[in-house]
Amino acid sequence: MQGSIAPVTDPTQDDAIHAHGAEAGHYEHPDLRVFGLIVFLISEGMLFFGLFAAYLTFRSVATSWPPEGTPELELLLPGINTIILVSSSFVIHQADHAIKENKVKAAQLWFLATFIMGAIFIAGQIYEYQHLEFGLTTNLFASTFYVLTGFHGLHVIIGLSLIATVLVRSLKAGHYSNTSHFGIEAASVYWHFVDIVWIVLFLLLYIL
Repeated sequence: MQGSIAPVTDPTQDDAIHAHGAEAGHYEHPDLRVFGLIVFLISEGMLFFGLFAAYLTFRSVATSWPPEGTPELELLLPGINTIILVSSSFVIHQADHAIKENKVKAAQLWFLATFIMGAIFIAGQIYEYQHLEFGLTTNLFASTFYVLTGFHGLHVIIGLSLIATVLVRSLKAGHYSNTSHFGIEAASVYWHFVDIVWIVLFLLLYIL
């Protein structure tokens, strides 16, 4: 009885077969960037949720909130800042809409406008910090106020960095188009997340 002999294959033939499969799309890996972005934002949302829960817990057990003697927060500047930041979500959405129509220049202008609006928000927040009548260690309300708004401000700065990166990359011809625009979409989604978090913060700290 003769033993079976494994057929000898030509490595170059195998390479050709795999190359043909790749060209046919059979070996393409799924794009997991959107999934990664969603997971990242969920984790960031959980961080903010923990801070919100801590703030509400402090508030519920306190005899008075804010503690007696705490200067009242001004609403005018934070209100203007809120309008600017929320409006910037609609502006950056226009950029996302423009690139899907292959209007790169329009997308650049909308992103630039969003960057300016975000920078104005940060400048307004810094101005508010400089004129507050309480400091980080004045009392529990003051500490939570600075932690919440400061942590959010850090995320706004990160968002501005993403927007600036997209703007720089968009200067390269063909980098973004109606078929390749993940960077624009990612920055837009992140910016919407930052805006939503601020709305919750504004309601908790200034309104309720």
